[in-house]
Amino acid sequence: MPARPYDVVVVGAGVVGGAIARALARHPRLRVALVEAQDDVGQGTSKANTAILHTGFDAVPGSLEARLVREGARLLAGYAAESGIPVERVGALLVAWDEEQLAALPRLAEKAARNDCHDTRLLGPAELYAREPHLGPGALGALHVPGESVICPWTTTLAYATQAVRHGVDLHLNCGVREAVPRGEGHELVTSRGTLTARRLVNAAGLHADTLDRRLGHHDFTVTPRRGQLLVYDKFARDLVRHILLPVPTALGKGVLVAPTVHGNVLLGPTAENLDDKRATGTTADGLAGLREQGRRILPALLREEVTAVYAGLRAATEHDDYRIRVHPEQGHVTVGGIRSTGLTASLAIAEHVMGLLGETGLDPGPARALEPVRMPHLGEASPRPYQRPDLIAADPAYGTLVCHCERVSLGEIRDALASTIPPRGLDGLRRRTRARAGRCQGFHCGAAVRALFEEEARRRKTRESGERREGRT
Repeated sequence: MPARPYDVVVVGAGVVGGAIARALARHPRLRVALVEAQDDVGQGTSKANTAILHTGFDAVPGSLEARLVREGARLLAGYAAESGIPVERVGALLVAWDEEQLAALPRLAEKAARNDCHDTRLLGPAELYAREPHLGPGALGALHVPGESVICPWTTTLAYATQAVRHGVDLHLNCGVREAVPRGEGHELVTSRGTLTARRLVNAAGLHADTLDRRLGHHDFTVTPRRGQLLVYDKFARDLVRHILLPVPTALGKGVLVAPTVHGNVLLGPTAENLDDKRATGTTADGLAGLREQGRRILPALLREEVTAVYAGLRAATEHDDYRIRVHPEQGHVTVGGIRSTGLTASLAIAEHVMGLLGETGLDPGPARALEPVRMPHLGEASPRPYQRPDLIAADPAYGTLVCHCERVSLGEIRDALASTIPPRGLDGLRRRTRARAGRCQGFHCGAAVRALFEEEARRRKTRESGERREGRT
């Protein structure tokens, strides 16, 4: 590990940590590192959420979360358009299934207005079923929130980290922080790969943010991992739903939803299970059966469609109803904790907020620069994919050679991902960058070919790195 101290070390390369590293990269004077315990960016909560770009209509009015979600939604919408991250503004319907829920809808509309979301509208049963003809019987009405959107969470995190690395941020993967020891005016971080020194520290460690906070002498919050299991339905189900279908929220969260994805699938979930194990990302038979039972009421026809995949993610729930973002000026660090599922939406606004807090630690970032834009791999179904673009194929036939037929992923896309600024270190990382092996056969037909391409590039990379080491010794 580098012996020279960093001006700022960001711990955690999820969507929030990546956004903070990107914000720091605007200041060329700073020497910055982004540290991640796993082998890829976005490997934790960021890869396994419901991929909704929120308006913040149901946040606690006046809370930090409400403000940052509202600001972040605007920033991320613009950034996605610039970077080629797919977004679909499908709108949401909060569906009332009984009189108590129906009575709550006007209060939710008032809450939305307090959060500067003024375009909500109450719908009666006739208009609700006209909008969603496959909705289960018995719905009494809904609150329409037209600004809610779906987004690709994988390429969002990857875009932030890519832009940061291209502008000088050092990315250290497989680098778990084991100890954080005050040293003079900074911190000595003992990691699984060696020791780093940081003049300023940003704790964006997600599920483990409370652990790192305690190592620094603070007990501000406790993370309780909240597991959310989800079912992913095949693309044939996509025509069954036009909006994000939400239940009336409870204290445990937004509840079980049905939502389209930018990748052309339909999600059902998540569960909300408070656990003790921060590694418990497996699905359970009971959890999936419970989802199917709730899905049968919301969208009965969905249960007749094929399930493409199941997955589970852990959200960083705490005992507080707001983000726990705190600056400790005397120690030169900022803790970014309790960032729940809205963190994807709020990420860019959280990064700006953290930059302000770092100023309170005495950090002088120096002059800012504009960052060169990035263009992410196109994974959305709402506009032409590479295999559908004659101009790309004419310039390079590899974009017309399909490797994964379920997801229509071309050889050119896989090649680009393997040669990218932050290449995947495993097949799951390649799937998040291309969707290869993410379709209905889950790699049964293309798995061997995808693995061969991955292993061939790994051999090439190893040869290049070996040559670079030899050149360095001579």
